[in-house]
Amino acid sequence: MQTVNIHEAKTHLSRLLEAVERGEEVVIARAGQPIATLTAYKPPRRRIAPPGSMEGQGWWMADDFNEPLDDLFDCLKDDAPDPLTDNSTDSTPDPADNSTDSASRR
Repeated sequence: MQTVNIHEAKTHLSRLLEAVERGEEVVIARAGQPIATLTAYKPPRRRIAPPGSMEGQGWWMADDFNEPLDDLFDCLKDDAPDPLTDNSTDSTPDPADNSTDSASRR
């Protein structure tokens, strides 16, 4: 284990990281007191929860979860015309329509 002061760590960071890559541990000290340790990064182990491990954890799934959703869009079925495409009741003048003169609009 190698111990270096802060100034030396800043000056020779690349060299210290190479030492860490070789498996060494580097301690960085301030006024002789260790304040940090440089060690090689070890990725966390990926933990996969086993099936059934969430049982009793306060959540549930409905019994009919996998049932078809035939009536899902029934609320949208309506014989009324679509207000966005039906222009038969539109009483507002069309600004692109130049058939009437501007005096009749006043």
